[in-house]
Amino acid sequence: MLLLCSACEFRLRPNEDEQDASHIHVERYDRLQSRYLITGDFSALQQMNTEYPIETRTLVEKMLQIGDVSDHNINEKFLRFYQDSTLQTLIGDAESEYANMDDLNEGFRLAFRQLQSWIPGLPIPRIYAQIGALDQSIVVGDRVIGISLDKYMGSKYPLYQRYGYSPEQLSTMGRNFIVPDALSFYLLSLYPMANYDRRSQMEKDLHMGKVMWVVNKATGMKMFNTDFVKMVDRYMHRHHKVTVSELMECDNYSKFK
Repeated sequence: MLLLCSACEFRLRPNEDEQDASHIHVERYDRLQSRYLITGDFSALQQMNTEYPIETRTLVEKMLQIGDVSDHNINEKFLRFYQDSTLQTLIGDAESEYANMDDLNEGFRLAFRQLQSWIPGLPIPRIYAQIGALDQSIVVGDRVIGISLDKYMGSKYPLYQRYGYSPEQLSTMGRNFIVPDALSFYLLSLYPMANYDRRSQMEKDLHMGKVMWVVNKATGMKMFNTDFVKMVDRYMHRHHKVTVSELMECDNYSKFK
């Protein structure tokens, strides 16, 4: 199951073209991680702390939960945490598997270009890659998406076999799910469900179904095919004049039944 971690403090990209989808690319925070965690290169750690302070805080405090970034010994704890042989293998394998991300960059550009044509004013996020510890797949903050490469090593990745993932889970842990997953959680952060705790399970599932349907259309792929996605698809076929923006803002789920 994919998890969503909110961290609303993320910094924004200081770029006048930040709303132009053609400028989207995945920032390689993971490479700084790899340099520090495998070679102990202190300059990489300095870059992590100066160029990606919020991303580092989110990783250390919210994902790994090994302490506060202000702790005097946090750098040593961070390094020691990843000395586990399994994590060292995972870091090396992830860097090899994702040496090139041109396909992901292009996928994000095309999808966000399409989303912006449907939802005027949709904010374009910064996107960065990291290596977690087989925990969250995607983290989302204020106009920022973090991708944990360790959760997208492919359904046949040997290390996954040790952790009891179901065949259904493994089928979503490949490179082809990175863009759809990231888009899904980002849209959920922009369109949270009102009064979530008081909603029925059907309403919650339909809310997610809306997001998945939009992501399928934006990417041109049918990555999500749940019964609730099908219900949204039937609704949109019956109501051709309903825009994607109106669909996302709709809060009356009785319409979809």
